[in-house]
Amino acid sequence: MVVPEPTAEPAPSETAEAPPVVEGTGNSNEVGVAMVSLTTTDQALPTVEIVKLLTPSTVQVVTEVAGMAFSNSPIPPTGVGTGVILDLEGHILTNNHVVDSAQRITVTLSSGESFPAVVVGRDQATDLAIIRIEAEGLTPARLGVSAELEVGEDTIAIGHALGLLGGPTVSKGVVSALGRTINTDAQTTMVDLIQTDASINPGNSGGPLANDRAEVIGINTAIIQEGRGIGFAINIDDAKVVASQLMERGYVSRGFLGIRPVNLSPSIANQLGLDVKTEGVFIAFVIEDTAADLAGLLTEDVILELGDEAIRNTGELSKFLIAHPPGETVDILIIRQGQEISGQITLGMRPE
Repeated sequence: MVVPEPTAEPAPSETAEAPPVVEGTGNSNEVGVAMVSLTTTDQALPTVEIVKLLTPSTVQVVTEVAGMAFSNSPIPPTGVGTGVILDLEGHILTNNHVVDSAQRITVTLSSGESFPAVVVGRDQATDLAIIRIEAEGLTPARLGVSAELEVGEDTIAIGHALGLLGGPTVSKGVVSALGRTINTDAQTTMVDLIQTDASINPGNSGGPLANDRAEVIGINTAIIQEGRGIGFAINIDDAKVVASQLMERGYVSRGFLGIRPVNLSPSIANQLGLDVKTEGVFIAFVIEDTAADLAGLLTEDVILELGDEAIRNTGELSKFLIAHPPGETVDILIIRQGQEISGQITLGMRPE
């Protein structure tokens, strides 16, 4: 098979990084189960009621980063984001880019009280981080199940947009699409995102995206500057898994293939001579000297299965890798030039 030369070699999609301040907690509770004390409801709630329920669980996160604002006057630049309270012990879920490189973190509750925070763990790949405060009387958020979402469902986004005074900003929209993949920069590809037209602005990062039952179904993370009404949130099912690992060990241990994965669309399937209904992950690029390269995977291969699990999209691939650590050998089923090929692959470790 003749493989076209890619125009640019993509870098690994994420790297594990040590946070500036790390506090081990040893907490291995399941996020969204033992941590959440509020009772959920099956009934849709008025927007005002949703806001009343979510606001006590939503915090402002202000960070200071060492730097020089003027040549002769060191002034620490500040950033503003949002976070979601997970439990009574003070664990807060936010975006990694909100607290990345922060020298000092201050969390302000809806009551107006402020507390210093420490980083428990960060994960660049999913743009998630756990910070912690020492405070009493906290209100944990209700966490939903994003796997049950459908396009068209109502969404509510709450966050400290633009760092404006007077409390959080509330916006309303719908689930515009599911399973979105975006490149946030040259090194990071985020998969299985929720797309919403609820207004998400700078400062909303790390805040909750909720359904009409006041359950958090996503963590707001990104906006498309070129287009209006396009925002993205990390689905809460993935966030629960990542948060549990960050709280337990301070980092996420995930297997690494070393590929640039793309959902197998009907158009790609057609170009490969496959049934347009075929589901899988198309390999757009194989990084040299990685697990995929050593196992003999090639550009334009299509991954159908890993282990005994069907891999129908990049979201399922991401979930599989989070659940299987580096060094584990698993079965793999691919399609190459129209033929199914089975084999094994030993998962690698994501490079620093």
